[in-house]
Amino acid sequence: MHFQLLQTDGAARRGRLTFPRGTVETPAFMPVGTYGTVKAMTPEEVRASGADIILGNTFHLMLRPGTAIIEQHGGLHGFMHWNGPILTDSGGFQVFSLAAIRKITEAGVKFRSPVNGGMVFLGPEESMAVQRALGSDIVMIFDECTPYPATETEARQSMELSLRWARRSKTAHADNPSALFGIVQGGMYPALRRVSAEGLQETGFDGYAIGGLAV
Repeated sequence: MHFQLLQTDGAARRGRLTFPRGTVETPAFMPVGTYGTVKAMTPEEVRASGADIILGNTFHLMLRPGTAIIEQHGGLHGFMHWNGPILTDSGGFQVFSLAAIRKITEAGVKFRSPVNGGMVFLGPEESMAVQRALGSDIVMIFDECTPYPATETEARQSMELSLRWARRSKTAHADNPSALFGIVQGGMYPALRRVSAEGLQETGFDGYAIGGLAV
């Protein structure tokens, strides 16, 4: 991935992200293709709407139709018949939304599948493996989405866990040529968000996202 800054206006920036599968003009809107399809639209219609990139959902895709089936179709691009860039989230937010049926540990998260009720484990290594199999152009690290409200102590513990998971995500990403993005956490506490951002920068990622705000 290559980013080119094209223009600035105060703090606003316009740029261009270049991937092997195409370019994305930024800022960009990403249509959501949760299960490998943008609802009520064909890939041609999505492209005609002006979209350069699509968002896929690791959590839902690994459960249904399943990673193996998507691999049989040549990855998520082949499965969706979309030849442009794809960003996949790590599954962290979806796990966060299953508060009543999941358990978070240092290793990762164990939860009951909303599809068939079976027990599923997802950690940084598993998330990176699934996103590699999907063939994502932008891979997101596996993180814990800090709940709201949260005390400063709770937010710090969550943020520090996400930083440890970020390092494991990068190690597991290894030689994957796709871009890997870190995700800043820390709840509503600016000081914690600064610690998170600096920790991610120290580890080193291709890009950085702001997480945990719309919860």
